[in-house]
Amino acid sequence: MNEINQSNNMACKNCGSEAVVKFGTYKGVQRYWCKSCQRKFKADDITFHMKTDANEVSSALNMYYEGMSIKAIRRHLQQEHGHTPSTATIYEWIQKYTKYAIDSIRDYHPKVGNIWIADETVLKIDGQNVWFWDIIDDKTRFLLASRVSRSRTTKDAQILVDRAIKTASKEPKEVITDKLASYLDVRYGKDAEHRQGSPFSIKTSGESTSQIERFHGTLKARTKVMRGLKSIESAVEFTKGWLVHYNFLRPHEALSDKTPAEMAGLSYPYQNWADITRKHKPSVRITIEHQPRNVRSVIKEHYPAPRLTRAKAKVIQSPKLSSEVLVQQTKGGSIALSRKRIKGTRLVGRYGRGR
Repeated sequence: MNEINQSNNMACKNCGSEAVVKFGTYKGVQRYWCKSCQRKFKADDITFHMKTDANEVSSALNMYYEGMSIKAIRRHLQQEHGHTPSTATIYEWIQKYTKYAIDSIRDYHPKVGNIWIADETVLKIDGQNVWFWDIIDDKTRFLLASRVSRSRTTKDAQILVDRAIKTASKEPKEVITDKLASYLDVRYGKDAEHRQGSPFSIKTSGESTSQIERFHGTLKARTKVMRGLKSIESAVEFTKGWLVHYNFLRPHEALSDKTPAEMAGLSYPYQNWADITRKHKPSVRITIEHQPRNVRSVIKEHYPAPRLTRAKAKVIQSPKLSSEVLVQQTKGGSIALSRKRIKGTRLVGRYGRGR
């Protein structure tokens, strides 16, 4: 093994081990197998099943969460790398690796202070006013919770606080909010004190209003991207990804160029988006779902056709197909299986009449 490593001068890109052996080629590029982490990697910077250099993908992710639009990212990649991926391709990168990032921070509980600051802002997305809620720790700047809602009721504020308490595994001693009435009846904790007023006018221990204002300016920079989002669902996904970017990957000048996660005593294994795209191995299988063109594409991609019994078969009129389709009734709904009769089943009309 040592002779092989010395001749190849190759170390594992995933764990850094030198216990690697050659593992064939992939499109003319040498592949390797690591005996330590039991993962494959290639000699270039392009990940498996992708045609784009991993550096371009990680750069696109970082630029997106720093406030650049997808079209601006596309222009940048064209100028810097001579590569012009479509906006749909860039968005697929963002979807895929944002899910990886969210998966990587499960079960992290930061050690935060006792003073929390809540804030909310409104944007128009998909023709509707949508509210974005944030609550942070005054000591570490750790973003404890961030959520999206169509309303700003007491229930919405309570959900935000409950998420923050779950993340921190503790209740605060003091919560600072603006004068929104929705915060008045929220349960912050047994011994928590609620102070209302402008977060920029309330000073906390060891804190200046300029530092708080700079922090909120950082949060508001997120809205540059969110104004370009087309649906509330995409806004929810962006909010989750931005929380990871802000807490774990983005150093803060006010924190001596440390991340809030570092200030909160968390040891996160990745330094940037490049580490996540190259090294993170998801604990669950993550796929990107596309809008199906017809019912059959859904069957082929997601649902293996089980054997039907007479009690489970009936016919419905599909809005996307011209003829009637045999379906299987499940707890989550009906799954289209075939246009034809299946032996051993009985077809039933749309209104329950037998045929």
